[in-house]
Amino acid sequence: MIPTLHYISQGKTPEEHLDHIQKACTAGAELVQLRLKKLPGKVVWETAKKAREITEKYQTRLIINDFYKIAAAVKADGVHLGKTDTCPTVARKELSSWQIIGGTANTLEDCETLIDKNVDYIGLGPFRFTETKENLSPVLGLNGYLTILEELKAEIPVIAIGGIVMDDVTEIMKTCVHGIAVSGEITRNFNTISEFKKLINGGPLDEQRWISEEKRK
Repeated sequence: MIPTLHYISQGKTPEEHLDHIQKACTAGAELVQLRLKKLPGKVVWETAKKAREITEKYQTRLIINDFYKIAAAVKADGVHLGKTDTCPTVARKELSSWQIIGGTANTLEDCETLIDKNVDYIGLGPFRFTETKENLSPVLGLNGYLTILEELKAEIPVIAIGGIVMDDVTEIMKTCVHGIAVSGEITRNFNTISEFKKLINGGPLDEQRWISEEKRK
C-alpha cells in the first residue's frame, strides 16, 4: 500500500536534509523522499545511507529521488523518477521486487506511459507554481487533476504534488487522488504532518463526548 502523505525533503545541505528527515519521522511521517539535486553521487550515497538508518528506526518508508542504483544499494523502499530520469523499466532491473517505483507525470499521456512501464504510483503535478523544482511543467490546478483522473480511469495510486499547502488538501482529495506530496509547508512546521493526515482522511474526527445516562434522559 502506498502511503497517502509523502514528505519531500528540503535543505541547503545534505546535513539539513537529514535533520529534516529526522524531524519528519519523529512527527509521524509514513514516507519520506530524499531529494538531493546537483550533488555528486558519492554525497548522495552517503546521505542516503544515513537517511536509511534514520527511517528504519521509525519504520518510515524511504524513497530516493532519481538515483535508482543508490536506492537499490542502501535498500531504500524505492525510487522516484522524474520525466527526464531513467526509464522505470531500466530501474526495475536493478531493484528488488519489493522496492517500489514512482514516476512523475504532467499529462494524461504521461500517466498512460508510466502505467505501461509498470510503475507503482504516479506523482502528478504540479498543482501550482513552486520554486522547489526547476523546469516546471504546466500547472494543473484542480481542474487539471479532475480532467486527467476522469480520463485515466486507472486504479494506480496518483499522488498530487507541487506547492501544496494545508488549505488545498480537502479540495484536492475530492479529485480522487490517492494522496499528496508536500515539501515546503511541512519543512516550515513538522507538526503539520498530523493535520495533513487528518485532512487526507476526510477531516478532523468529530470529538466524542461522554454524556452520562442521567443527562441523556
